[in-house]
Amino acid sequence: MQNSIYEDYKYTMQDTGNIYIGTKYTLGEIIENEEITFKFRMLLERNILPEADREYTLESHLYYLPETGFNLKIYKQLKARVKVSVIEEKKKFFGKKQKKYVTKVLKIEELAGIPVAEKKRNGMIVQELLISKLALMSF
Repeated sequence: MQNSIYEDYKYTMQDTGNIYIGTKYTLGEIIENEEITFKFRMLLERNILPEADREYTLESHLYYLPETGFNLKIYKQLKARVKVSVIEEKKKFFGKKQKKYVTKVLKIEELAGIPVAEKKRNGMIVQELLISKLALMSF
């Protein structure tokens, strides 16, 4: 049962304009996965891995991505966006408050700009990395 839960966010999909990668992959698994485009795997191996570890999951790599640095510049060039879930509190009738997860798509700069303490306080979960195919071709 544990394995199926872990596998839920291990996927890749493509449409005409974007590549979608689930964030439970480790960086090493992405490099070895033939389903992911060669150009992204090469970019990851040559440019991102020197500053990261192969055993990091994509989720933790993006979650702790610093606000400045070379990796952020690469993701900006790729026009990367990240799908996240955040706990939001909404007021209902009679002053009752209800907390629930809301899914949002953030630009990579927005995600990196949020301090880690605030991410933890909001219960942020990184679900998916979205990369522009056109930006990937320009690399």
